[in-house]
Amino acid sequence: MAAPTRRSTTTTQPHELTEPGSAITVHNHVAIIGTGFGGIVTAVRLRQAGFPDFVMLERAGEVGGVWRDNDYPGAAVDVQSNLYSFSFAPNPHWHNTYATQPELFAYLKDVADTQDLRARLVLDCAVERLEWDPAAQLWRLETVRGPRTATHVVLATGALADPLIPAIPGLDRFEGVSFHSARWQHDYDLAGKRVAVIGTGSSAVQFVPAIQSDVAHLTVFQRTPAWVVRRHDRPVGSLSRALYRRFPMFQRLERLSLYLRREWQVVAFRNPALMTLPQRGARRHLEAQVSDPRLRAKLVPDFRFGCKRVLISDEYLRSLGQHNVTLTTDGIREITATGLIDHTGTHHQADVIIFGTGFQTSRLPLTDRTYGRDGRSLAAVWGSSPTAYLGTSVTGFPNLYLMHGPNIGLGHTSVIHMFESQANYIARALGYARDHDLAAVEPTPAAQQAFTDDVERLGEGTVWTTGGCTSWYLNADGRNTNIWPGTTLDFRRRTQQFDPTQHLLHRRTPALEAAAS
Repeated sequence: MAAPTRRSTTTTQPHELTEPGSAITVHNHVAIIGTGFGGIVTAVRLRQAGFPDFVMLERAGEVGGVWRDNDYPGAAVDVQSNLYSFSFAPNPHWHNTYATQPELFAYLKDVADTQDLRARLVLDCAVERLEWDPAAQLWRLETVRGPRTATHVVLATGALADPLIPAIPGLDRFEGVSFHSARWQHDYDLAGKRVAVIGTGSSAVQFVPAIQSDVAHLTVFQRTPAWVVRRHDRPVGSLSRALYRRFPMFQRLERLSLYLRREWQVVAFRNPALMTLPQRGARRHLEAQVSDPRLRAKLVPDFRFGCKRVLISDEYLRSLGQHNVTLTTDGIREITATGLIDHTGTHHQADVIIFGTGFQTSRLPLTDRTYGRDGRSLAAVWGSSPTAYLGTSVTGFPNLYLMHGPNIGLGHTSVIHMFESQANYIARALGYARDHDLAAVEPTPAAQQAFTDDVERLGEGTVWTTGGCTSWYLNADGRNTNIWPGTTLDFRRRTQQFDPTQHLLHRRTPALEAAAS
């Protein structure tokens, strides 16, 4: 396709669209929905690329995403802080090798401030619907603050945004207090209470030891045990922090060292036989922390290390052996007014039920209310098997980009590296559309299928597909829809350039051409 004459259509300020018989609607060149790591890095990258006309729409009253919402006791990251941060915004003030939730939340707020993003924020503005208007060649957004439009939309709502509470019979009859770990009720005092915890994943492994000593009794309902390894967390001393502040190169070298060490781990995930060594380490950790052989037997997974998410904790396993803790593996038959009944008929009294049951990961938030060229929602198009070109854009949905889309998750290193790669691709896609005076771009069906085939090929023989377990990484058919099975270096290479041959390039309609001239 011959390149038309370049004509910039990006403005520096949001403007108003007035349509016959309609109210004035605020329009931005780009609307970013969500202000966690994904939304913030996209905003920074777009501004660097010469796109100052963007708005950041946030349903809550502050930025932060998952690190704003998940403020349960003991919440912390499971990747070293110097790596779980933006490459362009190193933080010399981390107090621990693994940052706690308050530090991460503060970090994201600080980046929003230092990168001058506050002026682009619209807080308490939940987006309720998105629809592509093929005539006007833009996205129409319905928000709680009124309608908006945007030429491009970035869904940065995150994969871990909407809590999942299982439909257990009798939950509505429970007379005590119940809440999800991502919606922790801090005004409720757990001291002296009988607490039932449902779920033993990455959240429970942190909050269970944090509350164990305060409660009267803790009953933990475990469906499937997980491999748990040592955390190796340690304080970052004042001298180290001063060194990072005075000589930033030392922190950059530490980040590079962490990156290279973790990047090598993908070799083991892709060659399951190599998982024998870390699995032995996890067994030794279990044996050192749990002396009761009957309890220990309940905590040994029957699948290969790495097949499900590996958990890290120095306290969780030990806390399960305390005098006021019961671990049950008999499931939950129903919930009563005063507790839970397992499948053996045993009734477990409880004043509080805490759900550590994770998030709705089968689809990204808002995808059931995002409608593309043919009027179908993204969730309907995907069904149970979501796919996207580079995990970021989807055929049939022009000018739409997904942060933490299908196959963006990682099992071995920091997902922030993937977010920065996605932001690079988005900026280059917008740049190509601007430089070639295009109304919209989207991947071709063939390009999207080719990327999906690459994911399938890279995933063959990996621990995720041959480990003998089911996990939230896989859909009901056993297909990996969440994990990127290659290296982050490979993914960065794929997102370095915008390839127009892999995209449908939509020219402006005559009406838009006339309006722009």
